[in-house]
Amino acid sequence: MATPQFVLNLRRHIGHALLWMSGVTAVVLDRSHTHVLLVRRADNGAWTHITGIIDPGEQPAVAAAREAREEAGIEVRMVRLIDVRTLPEMTYDNGDRAQYLDLCFLAEHLSGEPHPADGENTEARWFALDDLPPLSDRFAEQLQIALSGRLQAGFKQ
Repeated sequence: MATPQFVLNLRRHIGHALLWMSGVTAVVLDRSHTHVLLVRRADNGAWTHITGIIDPGEQPAVAAAREAREEAGIEVRMVRLIDVRTLPEMTYDNGDRAQYLDLCFLAEHLSGEPHPADGENTEARWFALDDLPPLSDRFAEQLQIALSGRLQAGFKQ
């Protein structure tokens, strides 16, 4: 993912030290809820939902919609918050350490044809729910939560 300027500014002061950040995931379904939008990451080739970092002062749902626009060139409507979790600590190739609080939203497609709209992804496309590419446990779980119809957000204990 492209590193936001505020993170680059922080890194000048803290180096590679662990940085706690807030992020968003958007599980984007088409209007019929029979297809999910996935993007293929440029860095590792994995298929994922839309993800990104929340900018300082930005509302999480606004951040998720912005990320859908930036990563896949589409407009979405946030339906509801579906999952809150802390992701495992990660170390980037340059040595930077980060850990994310992930706020996952169910989103519905409004307009636009998905395409890799920035350099973070090489593909953006719809998949039928019965014909998905391999997904990590996290993204598979979040898709199942989105499809469950559960109205309240879930969280790990």
